[in-house]
This record gives sequence, C-alpha cells and structure tokens, in this order.
Amino acid sequence: MSPKYVYFFGNGSADGRAEMKHLLGGKGANLAEMTNLGIPVPPGFTITTEVCNLYYKNNKQYPEGLAEEIEQNLARLEQLMGAKLGDANNPLLVSVRSGAAASMPGMMDTVLNLGLTPDAINGIIKKTDNERFAWDAYRRFITMFGDVVMGVERHDFEEILDKYKKKTRVENDTELTSEQLKNIVEDFKAIYEKKTGETFPSDPKVQLQKSINAVFASWNNPRAIKYRQLYEIKGFLGTAVNIQAMVFGNMGTHSATGVCFTRNPSTGENKFYGEFLINAQGEDVVAGIRTPEPISNLEKEMPAVYEQLVKYKNTLENHFKDVQDIEFTIQENRLFMLQTRNGKRTAKAAVKLAVDMAKEGLIDKKTAISRVDPNQLDQLLHPTFDPKAKKEVIAVGLPASPGAATGKVVFSAEDAEKLAEKKEKVILVRKETSPEDIGGMHVSQGILTTRGGMTSHAAVVARGMGKCCVAGCGSLIVDYKTQTFKVDGKVVKRGDYISLDGSSGEVMLGQVATIEPKLSGDFATLMEWADEIRKLKVRTNADTPTDAKKARELGAEGIGLCRTEHMFFGENRIDSVRQMILSAPDVKNLKAKIACMEKELAKATNNKTTAIKKELTQTKKELKAPLSLYTSALKELLPMQRRDFEQIFTTMDGLPVTIRLLDPPLHEFLPQEEYNQKEMAKQMNISLKDVQDKVSALHELNPMLGHRGCRLGVTYPEIYDMQIEAIIEAACNVKKKGVTVYPEIMLPIISTEQEFNILKDDVHKIAKEVMQKKGIQIEYMVGTMIELPRAALIADKIANHAEFFSFGTNDLTQMTFGFSRDDVGSFVPDYIEKGILEKDPFQVLDQDGVGQLVEIGIKKGRSTRPELKVGICGEHGGNPQTISFCHKVGMNYVSCSPYRVPIARLAAAQASLQQPVSQTTI
Repeated sequence: MSPKYVYFFGNGSADGRAEMKHLLGGKGANLAEMTNLGIPVPPGFTITTEVCNLYYKNNKQYPEGLAEEIEQNLARLEQLMGAKLGDANNPLLVSVRSGAAASMPGMMDTVLNLGLTPDAINGIIKKTDNERFAWDAYRRFITMFGDVVMGVERHDFEEILDKYKKKTRVENDTELTSEQLKNIVEDFKAIYEKKTGETFPSDPKVQLQKSINAVFASWNNPRAIKYRQLYEIKGFLGTAVNIQAMVFGNMGTHSATGVCFTRNPSTGENKFYGEFLINAQGEDVVAGIRTPEPISNLEKEMPAVYEQLVKYKNTLENHFKDVQDIEFTIQENRLFMLQTRNGKRTAKAAVKLAVDMAKEGLIDKKTAISRVDPNQLDQLLHPTFDPKAKKEVIAVGLPASPGAATGKVVFSAEDAEKLAEKKEKVILVRKETSPEDIGGMHVSQGILTTRGGMTSHAAVVARGMGKCCVAGCGSLIVDYKTQTFKVDGKVVKRGDYISLDGSSGEVMLGQVATIEPKLSGDFATLMEWADEIRKLKVRTNADTPTDAKKARELGAEGIGLCRTEHMFFGENRIDSVRQMILSAPDVKNLKAKIACMEKELAKATNNKTTAIKKELTQTKKELKAPLSLYTSALKELLPMQRRDFEQIFTTMDGLPVTIRLLDPPLHEFLPQEEYNQKEMAKQMNISLKDVQDKVSALHELNPMLGHRGCRLGVTYPEIYDMQIEAIIEAACNVKKKGVTVYPEIMLPIISTEQEFNILKDDVHKIAKEVMQKKGIQIEYMVGTMIELPRAALIADKIANHAEFFSFGTNDLTQMTFGFSRDDVGSFVPDYIEKGILEKDPFQVLDQDGVGQLVEIGIKKGRSTRPELKVGICGEHGGNPQTISFCHKVGMNYVSCSPYRVPIARLAAAQASLQQPVSQTTI
C-alpha cells in the first residue's frame, strides 16, 4: 500500500486529528480537530511533514505519487466549494500556509489569495459584486507571492502603495478606490517582472506549486533555524503545508479579521483577550500595519458574531484544556475559525493559568506543574521599576509584554546583536518588527514599536521570550536613516538610554531605578504543589547573609556551597589576605629548610654540628619576620571569617550549610597590573619589586590544574586550620544563642584518599579542641567535592572517610573535556553550530561523558557508604535538564544561585513526574 501524503478536512469531518501533530503539524492537526468538533473551518487539505523530510533528503525532489494526491484533494475541495481554481466564472482562491509540529509563530511563510489571475479577477468581481475587494485581494496576492515565493523585497511593493496614498492624500489602504487599486496591481506586476525577470504567473497550478515549494523551503530559512535554536526545537521532520479555501475579512464593513486568546496571555486573567480589524486580512493584524481594535468592541460592531466567537473559544479551551491562541475571519457577518494553538504566555500568566485551571478542575495539579517552563520563572524573580523613582515619561504605547527594561537605543536587529556581543544592554526600536528581527529581539532587554497591537508580531514573540515590549507607540517618529526617533519635541539618538515598562506601556528617558519583585499567591501555590511532589532537596550557593536570606525566602533548604574565598575580598580584608599570601611561601620554605637541617643535625658528626647549629639559628631568625606577618594575618582573618559564618548560620537556622575551604590559587588575590601593584606596595610598606617578585613566584602556567584547593591545605595547613577554627567557633557561638546549626565542611579538589585523610584528621583535631574549649558539642560532617575524574573513579575509597559528596561539575566538565571554561567562548559556539556539541557543556551537563563520571562516583561511593549524602553545586544545579539527570541518578539535593531556587524546585517536581522513582534515592 502506497504511503498517504495528503489529509483532507472539511464539511464536518477530517482525515486527521489533534494527536497527529508530528505528521500534520500543529496547524494541520488542529484544523482537523476543529473540523471534527463541528466548528466552522474553511475546508482544505494538509501535505504532511514527511513530505518536507523527503523533499530535503531527495535533493528537493518530491516523493512519487504526491502530485496525484494533491490533484485528487484539490478536486475534492473544488467540488465541496462549488468553485474551481482559476475559473473565469466561479474561481476558487486558497491560502498556502506552513505548520510545524512545534509552534513557530511568524517564522515560516504564508501565501494568501492564491488563484487570482487576469481571468479569475473578473469572476471574483462578478461573484462578489465588489470590484474594490477583488483588486485589493489581487495586490495583496502579488505582494505575498513576490516576497515569499520569489524573494522580491516587500518594501518594493510598499513604496508603490505609499506613492499612491500620498498622491491621493489618503492615510489608509482602505481609502484607495478600485480604480487606484487596479493601477497598483499593474505597477506591482511591473516591479515583479523587473526584479524576477519573468512575468507574474497567470496559471494557478503554477502559482500553487511554487507556493508549496516556498513553504517547504521556509523550514530552513535563517529566521526559522534561529528560532529552533533559541527554543531548542529538535527532532521534527519539517513543516507541513496547509492548502485551505480562502475566506475574506476585507470584503467591506461587515467583514473583519482578528486574533484572540481565550484568556489574557500577559497576566493570565480569565478574560477574553484579542484584537480585530474591520475590512482587513489577517496579515494586517499580525504585521502591525494598522492598529486594531480590542476584541470587546466586536460585541458592539457585530453582536451575533461575537456571541458565536465566545462560544467557540470556550469550546476550544475546554477541549484542549489550555489557553488557546485563535485566528478568525468574518466574511460578510459569517464567522470562520482559521487556527487554534496553545497560546504563548508570559511567566506571570503561565503560573496564574496553571493554578487557576487546576482550581477550576480543568486540569489536575500534576498537569499544572508540568505546564510551567521552569526557566520562565526567571522573569518573575528580577527587579521591576521603583514607582517612587524619578522618571521622565516621553510616550505611552500598548503594554504588550510585561517587565522592566533599560538599555541603549538601537534601530536594527543586526546592531542589537553586535552590541550584545560586547555585553551592552540594548532596546530594539522599530516601526514594526518582522520575523527577520528574531535574533535582535532575543538579545535585547526590551522592544519598542510604533505600530502594531497586543497581538502583533512584536508582542507575541516578546511574550514568548519573556521580553518587555511596548507596541503601537504611535507618537514616536522613527527615522532609520538618521538613527533617531522624535517624540514631543525630543530627539533620542542611537546609543541613548531609555527605559520601557511593559506593564504600563510607558517609555522613559534614561535609566530608571528598580525594586525587588513581589511574588503572587499563585506563585506560592504552584511552589507548594511542586514541593509536595519533588524528591530532590534544593539548596543554594550563597557566600553572604544577604544571598542566604534571599535564597531562604525563595525556598532554599540549606546552603550547598558557601565559597570562603569570596569572603576574602570584603572590605578591610584583602590587605590581611595579601599579607598572608606574601609571607606564606617564605614561611613554608624556611620551615622546610629548618626541618631538613634538624634531620641533618641529628645525623651529623661532631665536627659538623657547630656549623649546622649556627645555620639553623640563623634560619630560625629569618623565619621570625615572615612567620610573624603570616600569623598576624591569620589572626586578623579569623574573627572576620567567624563573624561571616555566624551570620550565615543564623540566617540558615535549622538548615545545613556546606562550607568549602579555600579553593582558588593564591595568585588570584594579588594585583596583576602595575598600577594596582604600586598601590599594594604602598599600603603594605614594601617595595614594588618585592610585590612583583611574589606575583611572579606564584605565577603558574595552568593555575586551574595547579596549586589550589586541598593542595593549599596540605602545603599551607595554617590557612585551612584558621578556617576550620572559625567555622566551629561560629557554630558554637550561635548554638549558645539557640540557633540550630549543621555545618558541613567540604574539602575541594581531592584526587587521592591520602589527601582527604590528612585534611580530615586536621578538621577533627581542631574541631575537638574548639568544642572542648567552648564546652559545646556540634554535629558536623566532613566531605569533599568530586570535581576531578580520578576522584569519581576512586569514589569508593574516598567514601571510606568522606561523609558526603558534592559534585563540582564546573571543574569536572573542565577536566573531562580538557576545555578551559574561561576560553570556550572562542570555539564552543562553532562546535554547537556544526553539531559537534549539542549545547555548551558548562551550561547544560554533558550526560554522556561527565554524567557517566557522576554516576560512577555515586555508585562507587554508596557501595562503600550506603547512606552517603550526594549533591551537585556547580552552575548546572539550576539547569532543569541537569536537575532531571540529578533526580535520575539518585542525588539527595541540587544547589544553585538564590534566584534559581524556585526554578530548581519546579524542575525537580517535573523530574519526579517524569521519573517517579530515581535509581538510588535514599
């Protein structure tokens, strides 16, 4: 049996259904589903995504039998409509639209009004008795066909249109007469021929085939590829092509077109939301060429149609159990539904929609948890504009996508991308955006347009990206040539700062102060539901009481990584740290020299002892000065560190706190530039040469593989001893005040069992001394970071002594790939583009390689110590895909930055739903 490539829908029944998105694309599957539900859908047929796949596989050749299937289904459509493509008396016009399995709004191509020819135009005039409408449809068709199919720039056509509007002194297309539109069509055909070298096709079958080719080709156009990269859309065959009978919203004042959402996609409010234009086609709404009316006005203009629309939107939301994004056309008071899909929404709306729908009984709690993309929550956790801040509002547009954005003005997507590469924050200002702007929109802080409404391209894409957007700000006069916009007598140039409030639509000069966000009750509800389901605990990476407090407010269940080196850069500390570093090598070398001489003295004969004793005495004298500096520096740092830990323990009362002892190489604390070295020499009352000599002596060719972490603790034990003493003293002090404290002391960069044992014994020795002195017992643990491949491979041996493991996946990734995480920007983007790597391994954990080492480490560790506590504390700990992996391999917790704690909580719940039982959870 030959494969089926074309699926028909119409007259109340369809070959397909909603579950066939992979084959029919989202648009085709939902058109079929709406048809089966009895909703008025213009009939048509869908060419499957499999054809797109075969088209590219076979050097852009179509599979055998496709042409015959298209002919059969076209004949069926013609029979159902009682009209024929290209017929001079009763012509059928069709649209040709894309539709992938995953929604990609505006990224691929569409052709409307296909079938118009010199013969068919007369048939349309006779059939509709509306000459103006016929010529308006024809000029639209030439524009779309020329642009989409043949690559003629749209502005070539728009220049002609604008010339006619200026000549006749009209503002809107709708004011042009039929005779003027007829002349425009001739001019459009002329520019088409000039640009393409061929006449505009008068055979509708040729028009159809070329349009099908163009839609399939649009699957791999730059903006579609970019969109799939941004939203990680993978694994699909391609786009389907939908050929559908045209219905017309531009047939006069009783016709209209619009876009609506069953609920507000910006706020999540259960209120019908959308826009429409009378006497227009769908492209006018989406492209933002005219500013549309709110959907509520339709009830006044066409009450019966509005009532029908409300009925169908309720039917669709109840059927699909999600907010629907619907396109519709009204042709002479008759309603047609052209598309439905799950609506793009802001983070705020996503949370509210999920919670409300669960409370309404439309979905259950588990579905509600699955509905919200964890990464979207990031939008809710960052500052908004301070209402008390001084601000100069220069214009107000439509609040198309909420949020606060400040940046430098740019007028093109290319410019936005260039400045963003230099870490500049930008606001993209356009008359209206188009799909080609997708890259610039992605890197911008916010988007400002002078045209378009709440459902324009800019608004829809910005909401999907979580970007702030103010649309339809008509008071702005944008001049691309001078790179300026004018408003109310003010001129804003490229590079000037402006601020956008996407919730109010305000445009402000300069940079406006912000405040911390306040999370809604819906957010708290969703987090409670997530916490009921997840198995993984969520901790935070925090080095200050402020970070710890914020993380706890956001639901952190402890600290998984407190980096003590960050505390060393605080006020009044760096001098003590530098004094410690400058004296440490001399102390180490002189002590080693004394130890050697003492051994030599013990073995020496009588005639050599005098000389050795003399040298030994001299060396001990030499040791006094650096040792005094070294000891005094450590004594100065001890109370500072103790105070840090007291504050953090108090903030995290009742929760575990994992403290990593000093990790980075010592040279990181010393200035590398001469200007700063001079300042240091002056402050420490030593010569510049002494500073430079020490910097040079501490320099390492590859410091990330050098003298750092536990290696510092072994060679400079006094540093770790000071930190351990500070930790245990702080724990004793806060316990006396009634704080419940659970310190976990973590030894970094362990690669051998012996390293761990030497340092672990020091921890226990000092802890015992402090607790005896304080008269208080503290429950504490000693564990290690697994961040070297060797440590993962001998984890069973390390676990004989370590009470917990925390996987430091930043370093583990670095060591496994042999990539420097500070230098990957020079080549990893090329690796991703060429398919060598799927993602940056420092952002998303490489499960095939690094992940195997993690699994080996956990299994080996628990083979020795079954109750071993295991977590992850690199930046990966806040990545949803990595969190799913951590759940699967049986970790106890993940740890991430404070603002990613809610993201991790939700991602952990989703991981539990996807994999109800992890491998080794204890």
